[in-house]
Amino acid sequence: MGKFRRITSVATSIMLLCTSVPGLGQSQLPSLGDRISGIYSLDEEYKMGREFLRSVRRSAPMITDPLLNDYLVNFTHDLAVHSDLQDYRLAFVIIDSPALNAFAAPGGIIGVNGGLFLNSHTEGEFASVIAHELAHVSQRHFARSVEDAQRRRIPELATLLASVVLMGAGSSAGPAAVMAAQGRAIENQLRFSRQNEAEADRLGLRTLYGAGYNPDDMASLFERLVAMSRYSSRPPEFLLSHPVTESRVADARSRANQYPDRASPPDLEYQLMRARVQVHYEPNKNNAITDFNQRLQENLDGGNTDGLRYGLAMAYFENKQHDRALELIEQLLASEPNRITYVASKSEILVDAGRPQEALPFIEHHLRINPANHPLTMAKASALIEQRDYAAAVKVLEAHSQRRPDDHNLWYMIAETQGQAGDISKVHQARAEYFILVGDFRSAREQLRYALRIENDREENIPLISSLRQRITDVEALQREQQS
Repeated sequence: MGKFRRITSVATSIMLLCTSVPGLGQSQLPSLGDRISGIYSLDEEYKMGREFLRSVRRSAPMITDPLLNDYLVNFTHDLAVHSDLQDYRLAFVIIDSPALNAFAAPGGIIGVNGGLFLNSHTEGEFASVIAHELAHVSQRHFARSVEDAQRRRIPELATLLASVVLMGAGSSAGPAAVMAAQGRAIENQLRFSRQNEAEADRLGLRTLYGAGYNPDDMASLFERLVAMSRYSSRPPEFLLSHPVTESRVADARSRANQYPDRASPPDLEYQLMRARVQVHYEPNKNNAITDFNQRLQENLDGGNTDGLRYGLAMAYFENKQHDRALELIEQLLASEPNRITYVASKSEILVDAGRPQEALPFIEHHLRINPANHPLTMAKASALIEQRDYAAAVKVLEAHSQRRPDDHNLWYMIAETQGQAGDISKVHQARAEYFILVGDFRSAREQLRYALRIENDREENIPLISSLRQRITDVEALQREQQS
């Protein structure tokens, strides 16, 4: 009798699991023309993605460098034009880690580690990874994985249930049957994952070629990753979520051979970004100076002279050798006076050297040529802050927040600068926006109430008071949505 109760208990648990899976306990009607939307609509994926993004912002260290972030945004949008992407509501993060990794999340979230710049030697190799991640987003692999799991759950659980019954009845075949059933379930899940990876490779390669890159770049990067894992006790993070086998490398090479030969386009801007990352992750800046000097001397073909010279300038800058850094930047500006990376870099060197009065007119001139440019705007704000003109800096940053309302780093900077300017109500309002974007709704509501208390005491700004009350209501709705 006890044995029967144990069998019944396990069977009941499995049946409860069957009915608890979304879509199994009740029928769901998909949207016409899109079976995946019956599980998660595009808007639902977007909301999930933004919740995931808030979590990443809250828990992972970020690279806030405006030049790097602007490069990733512009580069990915240019690449996405050649992909199958339909929903262009993308968002980006750069995780401050030298480990090689990249990921895509529902709702158009594209994330990369700083280590992707370190390990992708060319822009084409970098593009092959981003194109692959765009394919995951465009093909809605997250929703399709959920659908596949739901489709498989009933037959797999039914097999497992039968195996448990055999085991409970004393059959010697029971434990083996349970192990076999679990093994088949895992194998089915892995097979579907491999199918997603293969599809992302195929579509990513098409995107890569459509954007003008050499299709061999994907296989070249894969080959380097395989070599890295061969001589390492722990493979790169990227390989844990994107397993690269010899057959996958061969498939990438074979598909690339089906495209006409093509040389990759010039990638100076990518090499400039890569140099910034290389200097960022070198703890001993003297070593970075030595390395870039040596590479410049060995650069006999002159293929990346400007990129190496820029890297050397950044190494001098990080080592507080401002005059040497400016000398190299001026050489680069002499050949390309309007390249934004050179302009913004000169400004950050001048500001760090305590010379904001020289940086400001230089940056303002280039902002007239490139209005609202993100790196240049942030460079101007930094120069104003260094000059202790906090009111002017706040004005620049708040205007910029109208164009970038979802930039949590920008709101953090606004809060800090408002504190320097002495407007405590605005400090709390900016902090609230920051907390909203990192998903800390309790702290956001608290900051808004502090601001409301200050404004109520003033009794002179009815529209702002009304706006703050509405924002508190909005935050409470977001918090309820998060909890549900």
